[in-house]
Amino acid sequence: MNWKRFGFIALIIVILFGAVVLVGSVRQEPILIIASMLASTITVATPLTLGALSGIYCERSGVVNIGIEGMMLTAAFFGWLGSIYMNSIFGFDKMPSLIIGVLVAILSSVLMALLHAILSITYKVDQIIGGTVINILALGVTGFLNRQLFFEKGSIFGGNVPHAPGTLPIVHIPAQEAVSAICGWTGNSENCQLVAKAVGQVFDQQPITIAAILLVIVTHFVLFKTRWGLRTRSVGEHPRAADTVGINVIFMRYANVLIGGVMAGLGGAYFTLESVPSFEPGMTNGRGFISLAAMIFGNWTPFGAWAASLVFGAAQALQINMQLYRESIPAQWAFLQSSYVVGMVPYILTMLILTGIIGKTISPAADGQPYEK
Repeated sequence: MNWKRFGFIALIIVILFGAVVLVGSVRQEPILIIASMLASTITVATPLTLGALSGIYCERSGVVNIGIEGMMLTAAFFGWLGSIYMNSIFGFDKMPSLIIGVLVAILSSVLMALLHAILSITYKVDQIIGGTVINILALGVTGFLNRQLFFEKGSIFGGNVPHAPGTLPIVHIPAQEAVSAICGWTGNSENCQLVAKAVGQVFDQQPITIAAILLVIVTHFVLFKTRWGLRTRSVGEHPRAADTVGINVIFMRYANVLIGGVMAGLGGAYFTLESVPSFEPGMTNGRGFISLAAMIFGNWTPFGAWAASLVFGAAQALQINMQLYRESIPAQWAFLQSSYVVGMVPYILTMLILTGIIGKTISPAADGQPYEK
């Protein structure tokens, strides 16, 4: 990712964070406000990060995948359904039910990815159309099953939605304790303890959020430091040359699309197993498409895509944190609380990306091109 694009990301994040600090500083310490914004940004950027990683695996191997939205929606529904069944019917405790739900979410997304791979790689259907089919199918299937299983008379649960087992718990990372210990060595000043509290607020996250950050690092290593990554990039750039030296192009593309399905499945599980313990039809709300914008913004690199996801996440975190300080918001800034205004930011950024204002992006040379031996 070039410096121009990185500078644009930094500028947007500083503006969004600065707006919240300016409003909230009359009620709370600025460092705690920044920590709250950063924690919220990382959290809400989780599905975008995982969706972008899904797109990177697919497109680096030469398969365009606009079906990430459908994969995430499918995973959100079936992961939630799996956790409910394990908890309400089979009597599993909360954590086993949620873990099984995450596995079911990943499996359902992988099956959708397999369908996309069959259409795009084996039958050479136009990949844009194949992805659109995935999105429409996911929206129809999840909406239909949600209505039939829970809201129709005579359904399994008698027309009542059972209580979900909850959401995945926050994983406590002892960062605050570590900083507090350092503060003790340096005199235990009040400001130092504020920093420790802020650090703890940022580091305490839920499992899928932590997994998303780790997967960014893993994906970068796999793509650019391993033989698998070299082969993946080769079939996405020059598949005929890769085939000539003995690389199985079809296998590599299938495998990477399925890996992309795993990433999208985790992103879908975030919505119903980590964010809110319920399902609403269409609840992904375009996150899959914003993930693709983040992938393009990041120039098909894991760290670039994550940085772009944080920008989109910061826009949503702005609205969340403005709600906390709504009493302090001047009348002329009240529009920042509107979901309609804040919700436009990711799409405005997407338009800027597509027009090339932020800098030219270069996709893999064979991206979207079917391969025949």
